Amino acid sequence: MTIPSAGSPFGRALCAMITPLDASGALDLDGAQKLAAHLVDEGCDGLVLSGTTGESPTTRDDEKSVLIRAVRDAVGGRATIVAGVGTADTEHTVRLAREAGQAGADGLLVVAPYYSKPPQDAVEAHFREIADRGGLPVMLYDIPGRTGTRIEPETMMRLADHERIVAVKDCAYDLLGSAKVIAATGLAYYAGCEEWILPLYAVGGAGFVSTVANVAPRQLRSLLDAYDAGDTVRARAVHHQVLPLVERMMADGLPGTVTAKAVLTELGLPAGPVRKPLRPADPERVRGLMAAYDAAVGG
Repeated sequence: MTIPSAGSPFGRALCAMITPLDASGALDLDGAQKLAAHLVDEGCDGLVLSGTTGESPTTRDDEKSVLIRAVRDAVGGRATIVAGVGTADTEHTVRLAREAGQAGADGLLVVAPYYSKPPQDAVEAHFREIADRGGLPVMLYDIPGRTGTRIEPETMMRLADHERIVAVKDCAYDLLGSAKVIAATGLAYYAGCEEWILPLYAVGGAGFVSTVANVAPRQLRSLLDAYDAGDTVRARAVHHQVLPLVERMMADGLPGTVTAKAVLTELGLPAGPVRKPLRPADPERVRGLMAAYDAAVGG
């Protein structure tokens, strides 16, 4: 595997990959391998499996491990694999972390413990124990809108001293807080919300972990490439071009899992149904999604 730079420990352009299912709702491992290879061919240098977009709440532990093995076989060393292992239970998370490593993952995506709303000292202890016992580098996942618990910037700064805690998937919508942590630590910050890819990259972010990258990986990768080449005008133009697709997929009332699978299905790529309680997009929504997709990738 090509070793990512210290500033981008898992690569720069990471797709939060959907989990393809067959018509019966079972894992479609052939489809997962085909989609993973396609995403890497289109510019992704990392894949996040079993995150929110990968339907982690409704996939079983054994399915998560089988998925990692299948995708590793498909992409080999062409991309890093980061496994979503976060749960509300520290021991369960540690067990998933170890199983992910055995299956071939390169790193762990660990969300803040949800629902129980632990205080910051408990949040910190949770992450330290997983980093101590999980055996792989950790990407913290800060998404208080879903978990109900923020990983406060001060907590991030303390956690940065752990050798295995190396990155953050940032969905906190707090550019000031994120910029402070980036300036004060070596943590690699990945934008988890597509509208923040360019702003966060401009203040020292490492790249993105994106749901929209399931359907527009080349466009999002080109934004980073343009910025790295010093062509900030081009980077801004790409940012503006993809925003309507981002809005349709991520901020129009349906979860990103649903919208990503809808677009992938229309494109003839592996996707399949979503698991309940999620429901598929209706035909009118699909038409709107495809119009936004055509505008984003055709300009």
